[in-house]
Amino acid sequence: MKTFMLMTGSGPLMILTSHASIEDSLILQKLASKGIEKFLAYEVPYSLAKERYGGHFTVVANDLHETDDLRVLDYNGERAFKLFSFGELGNPIAHEPDGGSVTAVA
Repeated sequence: MKTFMLMTGSGPLMILTSHASIEDSLILQKLASKGIEKFLAYEVPYSLAKERYGGHFTVVANDLHETDDLRVLDYNGERAFKLFSFGELGNPIAHEPDGGSVTAVA
């Protein structure tokens, strides 16, 4: 299971997914169906997200099934943004429609 902070046009969003990569075509299709086609994605260490979100994380993670491979952990962008420092996030992956994904090296 992976945890990502997405920086979208409407602000930060935390998601959980069973996909190994945010660049997986299935997860990109699911995000696009929700109107999220252009974003910066930062992987957040699973254990760190679990620690910061506590019981809420456990509830969301336990509700993630093979047929439901994308869960929003936090819609509140302000809270998500404040919970993690930039140093705790992985390298950003920039994705835009028809532009593919590019992993930026910090």
